Amino acid sequence: MSGAKNGAPPTAYVSARLLDPDSRLDAPGAVLVEGGRIADLGPRLFADGVPEGIRRVDCGGHCLAPGLIDMRVQLREPGEEHKETIVTAGHAAARGGITSMVALPNTEPVIDDVAGVEFIARRAREAKLVKVYTYAAATRRLEGQEITEIGLLAEFGARGFTDGLKAIADAQVMRRALSYARTFDQIIVQHPEEPALADGAMNEGEVATRLGLAGIPAAAEAIMIDRDLRLVALTGGRYHAAHVSTAAAVEAIRQAKARGLRVTCDTAPHYFTLNETAVGAYRTFAKVSPPLRTEADRQAIAEAVADGTIDAIASDHSPHDQEAKRQPFANAEPGIAGLETLLPLSLALFHQDRLGLLDMLACLTSRPATILGLPGGRLAKGAPADLMLFDPELPWLIDPDTFLSKSKNSPFDQHPVQGKVLATVVDGRHIYETET
Repeated sequence: MSGAKNGAPPTAYVSARLLDPDSRLDAPGAVLVEGGRIADLGPRLFADGVPEGIRRVDCGGHCLAPGLIDMRVQLREPGEEHKETIVTAGHAAARGGITSMVALPNTEPVIDDVAGVEFIARRAREAKLVKVYTYAAATRRLEGQEITEIGLLAEFGARGFTDGLKAIADAQVMRRALSYARTFDQIIVQHPEEPALADGAMNEGEVATRLGLAGIPAAAEAIMIDRDLRLVALTGGRYHAAHVSTAAAVEAIRQAKARGLRVTCDTAPHYFTLNETAVGAYRTFAKVSPPLRTEADRQAIAEAVADGTIDAIASDHSPHDQEAKRQPFANAEPGIAGLETLLPLSLALFHQDRLGLLDMLACLTSRPATILGLPGGRLAKGAPADLMLFDPELPWLIDPDTFLSKSKNSPFDQHPVQGKVLATVVDGRHIYETET
């Protein structure tokens, strides 16, 4: 497939298996793209052939779905461009079928003012790859004390408010943030970890003891979420718990949802794919924040995705160079480069019969779009032509050395997966096609 450009004729994607989690569409059919948007779609579209003047793209029976929306990405730009940039992350995201990503504000300088939000938007326009949105800091300089100008930042495009890798630890500050954000119907995204209990390198337990590493108890996550849920009940604010990793956390969120609180959450593929034993003999590529947990926690996270308690799956892309990772375990930076493995690792839940293909895709498309008020995430007339063509069955081995990301820090080296992105389209532009 060659790239569609502005001014190009309408494009017909034919012989596709159409998948739309929002409408529950799963049927063979076609999609017509015109002017960067979906002009029409359906099982009977072009049943009599593609009319003259419309470019024809044969999808070969593969799955055509909305492009993925990754709601938790560290871009490292500005400030740490040696680890990642908006351009390199854009290429990696396109290869992973991601058409929109939302950046954390923990850059240098911190994105806590209008200039920072506008910088990300401008760099994304210049890159002309995937769509890039950003969170703004919930507190100035991520210091956890003074609330940022939530209303003004939202007006200029901030999609939510978070202190990134830091928890908003002060209960009064969190209460004020939830109350202030509620005025503008904005969401507070929390890194749910009690800092006083999080001074460790991996999950607290037998494995940490055997390795002689300081542990972080599962209670660090549960305590923070329990406190925050009480503040949500007090304020009526919108709250999102990021990268939940423990059984206790998902149970608390499950009960909060049953009570009608405005609560959502996400997790990352490594929390339902790996457990604490992946640390092995001090493998720093398996060091993440929050840490990989027990096998019981891993199973609980997978079950919570399957039953809908966990709303979304995000890559939690945290690129690091070799210098940051090739350290003694306690000193190494936490995080995994995850853009290019988001889809295949998530598809494991489908291949294990834990949830259907549409439900798995919803966690990566329509649900994050709804949580953050983003366009896209759906196959519908008038929606942006942000599309992903993929083969859910194609087997391959993950090789971080081939990542398009600047950073290769992944614990999934030679990990077997099923499911590969074949092409990625943003606003009708083909920005990625597999070499095969």
